Amino acid sequence: MSKYRFETDEHELFRTTIRKFLQKEAEPYYEQWEEDRMIPLGFWKRMGEMGFLCPHVEETYGGLGLDFSYSLIILEELERIGTSLIGIGLHSDIVTPYIESYGTKIQKEKWLPGCVTGDHITAVAMTEPGTGSDLANIKTTAIRDGDHFIVNGQKTFITNGIRADLILVVVKTDPDAELKHKGVSLLMVEGDSPGFSRGRKLNKVGLHAQDTAELYFEDFRVPKENLIGEEGKGFSYLMEKLQQERLVVAISGQVASEDMLEMTLEYVKSRKAFGRTIGSFQNSRFKLAEIATQVELGRTFLESLIEDHIAGKDIVTNVSMAKYWLTDTAKQIANECMQLHGGYGYMEEYKIARRFRDTPVAAIYAGSNEIMKSIIAKNKGL
Repeated sequence: MSKYRFETDEHELFRTTIRKFLQKEAEPYYEQWEEDRMIPLGFWKRMGEMGFLCPHVEETYGGLGLDFSYSLIILEELERIGTSLIGIGLHSDIVTPYIESYGTKIQKEKWLPGCVTGDHITAVAMTEPGTGSDLANIKTTAIRDGDHFIVNGQKTFITNGIRADLILVVVKTDPDAELKHKGVSLLMVEGDSPGFSRGRKLNKVGLHAQDTAELYFEDFRVPKENLIGEEGKGFSYLMEKLQQERLVVAISGQVASEDMLEMTLEYVKSRKAFGRTIGSFQNSRFKLAEIATQVELGRTFLESLIEDHIAGKDIVTNVSMAKYWLTDTAKQIANECMQLHGGYGYMEEYKIARRFRDTPVAAIYAGSNEIMKSIIAKNKGL
């Protein structure tokens, strides 16, 4: 993995620190976590103790007050271990920013310190059984009743759905709004209480250590103080934050591709067939030359986007391009690299097998790649 132009000695030291931490605290146990279908709470707490959760949070609330370049390093190093750690990035760089940007001072004081230490684990509940990317048409309602909202509905495919004790739920506070998106609001649900239940931990093709669940709300009462931002503005808040969410997924796809290239180069240089290393065959050489080129182009594009994102620029179109292209490319690279591993690539003890099953979902979550293409086309005037 090459160094970003904007990386300083401080960034390099930060990367070295988290890489050593993960080599000790995550890598030796990752396969067991996959078998257990869960990341232990102790690991979340250790991440918090080291300052690796929500590093962007202001020092006032227990964070380090760092910019996105440090979150980027954490995201990359987690992905190098395995995609099942994506829930940590979601907690730090997707959910917590809603509290930071739209929460009241009281909400920040109440929730942010625990997000930094790992005492709180967050999730965002957008997707419903009949609604994915079409957020304006969600069915979960939250109707005002005095000092509470009464929530009814169901959510599915919720990352961190089993572990989370702070869940940002996308709801309809005005189901009859003439403009459907104007009726959407955000509510923070705290812990388990009557009317809120978690369904089964979903059995996925990949991401086995990452807990994904269904959530149910039946006449569930949420204090009005848990409304994030203004009522009816939830849709616009979601649109503002989706740029970073999709950038996070693009970063994951790029690092997965780099990791697969690295492991496959190592494999073909040592594995022999017909008296020669597999890497000496023309097909292997050409395939890996193509993959190396895709990886280099992806990193260059991603680097420019990260710089613009840190600078606060609106790069929704280009982030949509990166999210779709880098995750589609990662799927293609997973297929090619498994093929180059031959029969061994289909064996679970080889990391490429895990990459092969973990990679495809990145083209689906955070807005499917078809939605990304629709955004690009619309913003190009089509």
